[in-house]
Amino acid sequence: MNKEFARDEVMSFINALEQYEKFNYDEFFARLTDNDIQRIIDKNRLTILDYLALLSPCAEKHLEAMAQKARKLTIQHFGKTMLLYTPMYLANHCINQCLYCGFNVKNKLPRKKLTMDEVDSEAKIIADSGLKHLLILTGESPKESPVSYIIDSVKILRKHFTCIGMEVYPLSTEEYKDSVEAGIDGLTIYQEVYDRDIYSELHPAGPKRDYQYRLDAPERACQAGVRTVNIGALLGLNNWRTEAFLTGLHADYLQQKYPEVEVSISPPRMRPHLGGYPPKVIVSDKNLVQYIVAYRLFMPRGGITVSTRESGDLRNHLVNLGVTKMSAGVCTAVGGRVEKENVGQFEISDSRSVSEMANMLYENGYQPLYKDWQVL
Repeated sequence: MNKEFARDEVMSFINALEQYEKFNYDEFFARLTDNDIQRIIDKNRLTILDYLALLSPCAEKHLEAMAQKARKLTIQHFGKTMLLYTPMYLANHCINQCLYCGFNVKNKLPRKKLTMDEVDSEAKIIADSGLKHLLILTGESPKESPVSYIIDSVKILRKHFTCIGMEVYPLSTEEYKDSVEAGIDGLTIYQEVYDRDIYSELHPAGPKRDYQYRLDAPERACQAGVRTVNIGALLGLNNWRTEAFLTGLHADYLQQKYPEVEVSISPPRMRPHLGGYPPKVIVSDKNLVQYIVAYRLFMPRGGITVSTRESGDLRNHLVNLGVTKMSAGVCTAVGGRVEKENVGQFEISDSRSVSEMANMLYENGYQPLYKDWQVL
């Protein structure tokens, strides 16, 4: 085995996760008092259980104080800036049967994979908006969208963008290494739900059913040399407080073990899609705000990404509450910027263009960032 990647087999986040599998969250929350929450808000460095306390029902009464500190910490570490990016779907072929996803192999939709000429055409449209950060996505089908296809696409995209992240099926460490060498800068991958029983229920068939292989993907990418890793749970599939806590635990694990990597989280909520699978749990705007500001107090230097799954009005308000990265000019269909009729992965809630997002940020006293990194 290659000694460079030996730690791939030695340690896994699952070892940390298992410590909380039988944790009694309700009992922990019941013991909390207002004084406990205020004491935690006043601390300079939080423990993982401090973070859990800020996710509690008791902490809801302290959202204003949490929000004020979250804003202060974000400005301290990031300034009044917001990095803008957009996703680009290369393919929607998928062999999984995820119950909550529009790309489910059983869903009847036109399946498509961009040719290299189409990749270039779509890229030019995005680049004309001024964006330099791109996130490429595929469905989970190694046969239709092999790593070689992703790498060929990246070689074309590098002509137009300075930073390219990917959100694709989990790869091996060596495949991540090859992707980084081709020009991939970061990885976005969601565990979707950290509860193993619910995960099994929601993924009845397909390679995504392998819980631990997906769970370890961010770590394999860190070992392969990515600059950024973005993780998260899809809110609505399980109790949001539990999932937010375990996402934070995962982020903390990665940041401590790989301090050279920029670790971020996303808190996506379920949106309507072709499959029509309804959320098991309704996550309110207030819940989402509590998650974001609690995470900011726990991880002052951690990135927080909010996509166009959220409404324009809500995203406007989140600008001041700890978010550091937002998508703009979004299309969730393969080649959807050229061919307007294609079916997307899910419905977006904020259809504003890049210029409209930039104007909103300027009006709020923030500087939109189109480029903050150059892959050499």
